[in-house]
Amino acid sequence: MRKLMEELIAELVRKDIPLELAKRELERIYLEQVLAAFNGNQSAAARKLGIHRNTLSKKLEPHLSDLRYPGVDC
Repeated sequence: MRKLMEELIAELVRKDIPLELAKRELERIYLEQVLAAFNGNQSAAARKLGIHRNTLSKKLEPHLSDLRYPGVDC
């Protein structure tokens, strides 16, 4: 796993991706994958992540609104 991460980070550096953007995207994708592993059950996903369900909901909210209402500004 470490080798894969190093390769990914090297690619991000080559493409001049800012650290904040890289961290935000990594967290978003990670949270979405954990949520998918629990079939969308936020409570179970939050327990697995070791965070409160409300924290997970807040982290996911900007991304979930796009999924709930595609093409609509809410």
